[in-house]
Formats: sequence, C-alpha cells, structure tokens
Amino acid sequence: MKTALGHLKVLDLTRVLAGPWATQNLADMGAEVIKVERPSAGDDTRGWGPPFMKDAEGRDTANAAYYLSTNRGKKSITVDLASEEGQQIIRELVRDADVVVENYKVGTLARYGLAYEDLRPLNPRLVYCSITGFGQDGPYASLPGYDFVFQGMGGLMSITGHADGEPGGGPIKSGVAISDLLTGMYATTAILAALEHRHVSGEGQYIDMALLDCIVAINGYQAMNYFMSGKIPQRMGNTHPNMVPYQVFRCKEGEVIVAVGNDSQYAAFCEVIGRSDLAVDPRFVTVGLRNINRDALIPQLAETMLTRTMTEWVREMEAANVPCGPINNMQQVFEDPQVQHRQMKLSLPHSVGGEIPSLANPIRFSATPIRYKHAAPTLGEHTNEVLGARLGMSEDRIAALKARGIV
Repeated sequence: MKTALGHLKVLDLTRVLAGPWATQNLADMGAEVIKVERPSAGDDTRGWGPPFMKDAEGRDTANAAYYLSTNRGKKSITVDLASEEGQQIIRELVRDADVVVENYKVGTLARYGLAYEDLRPLNPRLVYCSITGFGQDGPYASLPGYDFVFQGMGGLMSITGHADGEPGGGPIKSGVAISDLLTGMYATTAILAALEHRHVSGEGQYIDMALLDCIVAINGYQAMNYFMSGKIPQRMGNTHPNMVPYQVFRCKEGEVIVAVGNDSQYAAFCEVIGRSDLAVDPRFVTVGLRNINRDALIPQLAETMLTRTMTEWVREMEAANVPCGPINNMQQVFEDPQVQHRQMKLSLPHSVGGEIPSLANPIRFSATPIRYKHAAPTLGEHTNEVLGARLGMSEDRIAALKARGIV
C-alpha cells in the first residue's frame, strides 16, 4: 500500500511522550521508525501502569497502556548508548537514516559523540530534531521539566479552571499532558518542513524544540488579548473571553455546551430556546455587545436552559445548526455514532498474541492512507532484525553484544 512517508527511515532516541508522539505520527504515515531503548529497562512508560496489556493467558505483561498509546508501528531495538560499541551502532544506523529524534537532556548526546554536529559529517542530509523542556539555550536550558510544570510556567493554568472566588476556583491542569502532545505535533510539522527543504536543497538541518516554547505559543488569542489591551487574562471556567454565549449550561437533566460563534448563530439559538426578544435586544445584537453585556445576558439564558433536558436541547439546536454538544465520558465518546463512523478506535495485532485496542490517527489522506502496521513493540523485539538486515551483523556477533549488555 502506498504511504506518504514509506521512503523514510527514522531513528527514534526518545522516551515518555513528546518525542514518541512525534515519531508515532511519522510511523502512522508509513515511515520506518526504529525506537532505540535501554537494554533490560526500555522506555520509562512501559512501567507506567496499571493498566497493563495482557497476554493470551490474561496475565499482565510489561507493557503499560501509556506506552502502547504512543509507540505503535515502530520497531524496538535495545542499545546501551553509554558504551562505545553502542554509540558506534547508532552511528552506523545514522548513515542511511533520514531523521533522528531525541529528547535527552541538553549536552547528553554530545558527551556520547551523538550530537547533530557529530553525526552531520556521516550524513549531511540528516534531519535531527532535539526535544527538551526549555530548549538548547537560555538560563533554564539545563533544567529538567515535566508537562505539569510547563502548563503552569507557560500560562495555561492561569486561564484554565473556575474563576478565583467561585466554588472550586483556582488553577487546573489539562486532563491530558498537553505540553508533551502539542510539542510532539509541532515536532512532526517541523520535521516534515525540514524534509521538504532537504528535497529542494539537498541539505539536512537541526531542529530545536522546547516544551515551554510550544505551550507559550498556544496561548494564541489569549496572549494577543493581553498584548493589545494590557489586561492579564483570568480564569473564566467554561466561558469564553470573546464570545457569548460560549459555555456550559445546566439543563433540567444534564448539561449542554453551547458554542455560538457569530450573530446569525446567536439569533438561531434565541429562536430555539423561545427567547427571540434577546436576539433583537440592542444590548446583545453583536458579538462585541454580548461580550460587554454578558452579565446581563447569561443569567437570562441560564434560567431558560433549565426548562428542558440536555437531550431535548441538543436535538433542537442541532436541527437549527446551532453549535452544541453533550459532555461525554470516555465510554460515551466511543459509543457516539459519529466517532464510530470515523473509526477512531482500532484493533491492532500484537506480537505477544491476539489484538489490542488503539486510537486512530485523525489524518485522512485520499491517496496515501495512514498505515497501522502493528501495536507497540515489546522491548528489543526487533534488535536481531535491524542489526542483521541494516548493519549486516551475524547472529554470533549480536549474541556476543547481548551477553555483554551492549544490546
């Protein structure tokens, strides 16, 4: 099957989430991704359970769901990067690689002779992407960091959560490691851009990705609101700083999200809920006026929304093309007919036997569809295959390296 990136070879020296998320994207698009892990230990997230994947007999394996979520379609080899022989194996693999992705602390791979400047002479076409918490330079460059830290430092938690003074008010982190996932997506984009530049110029390049940079960047319109007004954005719970009504409303039974983005949608919403008077009220006729006069509008809407159930409101608003929706738990998400139609849940074969569930990649290509080769590999599953086929090592040589803990 033709794929978008089936011609590319990627050497994945990453672990945990941001780096593996980027390389999983490349694997989904067809690239051969070789994940290099520590002998005996592997990626930290293999042990981040329960839950763990079960074998054919129903017993827990050493593969946590967390690890499985971000390493599908890859080949796993084990190499001790701290050893000279392990470093030489990486150099040999780099010679015909297109991309290297790593997320070690700043300077670590340079000590091993595996930094971009060390590998570039071996392969001038190499695209080398480093992912760190704070980037390769600056006063914090040497510091460690995790997603939670960056959500706070980057401003996201200052605008996420109920307003101070409200019940449950205060900073709240995202329900997923958004700094990691976002950096993985930015890294994927950057790698593909560098490959396109190489297509034109014949030259590879170095990419410096930082979690802090990425989380700051997605402040987007909130940062621009601050730049333009000088006012520091505050937590507003489920409301929006620029659009009204754009929030959760409690219903007679359940809750509903209403996301009105323009004046025509607002007029349709008012018609649906039987408050056409609010559509022509001069205080509320435009987006800007509704924002200024939200304190006068929202209580009236909230009172009206309590008269019907969530199901009733959603049915009527959808019929009128008013953006809205329920608040689903994870079970309800994958029971939703649209999610099922889009086949967002997969079943992938695993080498320990049977199949395991997985999330689909949301990209839909017309000519080069996403390819799901297999679930995340077991630790070192492909060491013999890669060292033998790519580097021409004999079985005896590989066995000797294993005996000494090099692979």
